[in-house]
Amino acid sequence: MKNIYITDLDHTFLRNDLSVSSFTKEVWNSFSEKSIISVATARTYKKTAQFLKNIHVNAPMILLDGALIATMDKKIIETKFINKEVADAIIDEGGKFGIYPFVLALADKNLNEAFLFSVILNEHQKEVLSRYSEDDNLVECKDIRAMDENFKIVYMGEEKMLRKLALHVEKIFGNSLKYILAPEAYVGCYFLTILHKDADKSHGIRSVSEYVGFDLSRLTVFGDNFNDVGMFELAGVSVAVANAQEGVKKLADIVLPHTNDEDAVAKYLKGLKNG
Repeated sequence: MKNIYITDLDHTFLRNDLSVSSFTKEVWNSFSEKSIISVATARTYKKTAQFLKNIHVNAPMILLDGALIATMDKKIIETKFINKEVADAIIDEGGKFGIYPFVLALADKNLNEAFLFSVILNEHQKEVLSRYSEDDNLVECKDIRAMDENFKIVYMGEEKMLRKLALHVEKIFGNSLKYILAPEAYVGCYFLTILHKDADKSHGIRSVSEYVGFDLSRLTVFGDNFNDVGMFELAGVSVAVANAQEGVKKLADIVLPHTNDEDAVAKYLKGLKNG
């Protein structure tokens, strides 16, 4: 029976400049013939496909924090959407705090995505958008409204304010939604992600397991942030990179001595192969 390896992307598999080293590419790809390998990420399909050019993935990918499960050739396995009515209500509640979100939505069944943003932006959001300036799915909105099928709603800002917003929204919508508040390492702030209640990496792992037909006890996962914790709880082996959040390290079976910039995942895999 094959072993399974599923890795987070940002700050785990990808380097901080969003690249994949030749060493990581070689080691990872060498596992594709005898193992099941894939990724679990908060990223969209489009960005994931860009980052993983020439990287082997032979199982469905867990995308957008588990709101989308899809193969590299765009076969949709599962989706978990926030409907327009609920999403618009969330946007209205955030507006009471003077903040407007990014909305990631499905534009069509060919996995084209829409990245909606308000004309009212804070400095953190402006910095994030500067990284996407060449993307063709950006939609600027004078009065931001959700689409019919929304993967997630993302706020970026200072921790204190986002914590208040999270508590406020949760008081209204309760456990009908999922709320993830975590540090955002690229721009030095926090992000609050709001998703369908079953959109997370742990549900994604179960979906991929059922689709492919593998034993969770043979699964090894790699991560660095709190949205990876659900994967850690399911996997036979959970591995945190050296740069992971301290709370995440405490929940991992193994904490690596190397960071994502030091090819942590590949060095661990190479050690298994040599062992």
